[in-house]
Amino acid sequence: MSSADLGLLSPMRGVGEATGDPAVLRAMLEAELALARIQAPAEAVAAIERACAALAATTEPAELADRARSGGNPVIPLVERLRAAAGEHARWVHAGATSQDILDTALMLVTRRALGPLLADLDTVIAGLTRLAREHRDTPMAARTLTQQAVPTTFGLKAAGWRKLAIDARRRVAALDPPAQLGGPAGTLDPALSAAFARELGLAAPLLPWHVLRAPVADLAGALAFTCGALGKLAADVLVLSRGEIGELSEGVGGGSSSMPHKHNPVRAVMIAAAARQVPALASILYGSLAAEDERPPGAWHAEWQPLREALRLAAGAARDAAELVSGLRVHPDRMRANLAVPGSTGAAADLVTRALEDTP
Repeated sequence: MSSADLGLLSPMRGVGEATGDPAVLRAMLEAELALARIQAPAEAVAAIERACAALAATTEPAELADRARSGGNPVIPLVERLRAAAGEHARWVHAGATSQDILDTALMLVTRRALGPLLADLDTVIAGLTRLAREHRDTPMAARTLTQQAVPTTFGLKAAGWRKLAIDARRRVAALDPPAQLGGPAGTLDPALSAAFARELGLAAPLLPWHVLRAPVADLAGALAFTCGALGKLAADVLVLSRGEIGELSEGVGGGSSSMPHKHNPVRAVMIAAAARQVPALASILYGSLAAEDERPPGAWHAEWQPLREALRLAAGAARDAAELVSGLRVHPDRMRANLAVPGSTGAAADLVTRALEDTP
């Protein structure tokens, strides 16, 4: 039986295939091949391309991970293998680059690929919430403040608020532009080479090498943490309003219980809530790595790798689960009306829904 982490304890994760060790390995090889393409002669590029294909097919990530311990990162043993496979063209492998160039670039490739499904799921969430806000613009329900009933509001306004947060999250994620990294051992490599490298990979070209200028990672951390928090607000409300004694909402496809067959657990909301509690802590590690000394940092950069990947997975999983939750969410207006204990008008709630729906992503 494989000893790899297959996600048994993390059902709230998403984009596993796009972020797994094989995907990181392929991205590192893509970066090495792109580096050869922008500076090596054609015959060397062809040889390195064949070597990359062979290594992608035959390298076991577990073995590479074990060998990475000696140098502190997986690029060093990978380059050794790639040079051996390139034979007489070995001098063009990894020419001018440092391990951080390749791994940073690989992680940005992985990030770009993971953000696609995340954005698509956010679009589904926004579309579903638009529908709910419009359909329930005038559906009265109890507003609750500090756990107690306040004055009436409408479910449409609550859905419009969730939608606003989802749109804000989408804008933050869509604004991300993952950059390539090619600065050489001390960040002094010709910027024209860095720009060519970025073009070859379809990544953004940074103004300066960002070995110790970790704004791209910090921006990503902020967007992912905001996304999980925004979707976490939706989940928190669904969890409260789907309680049996409230019963104003229910998940379309709830989960069962191992001991109580009568239960219809709001599992999608539970998974989103779990992700929302984890990502802020991961983001704090990534923000902490901004304080990186010298021109290449000892430890700060290394601390980013796993938290970055885990934050990507959790945010993508939260968006996936939110898309499923919103698409099947059941609204129970009769229970909303029955639960109203404080009489009164819903005020400008309906007009606020109309105003909110004018904002498009």
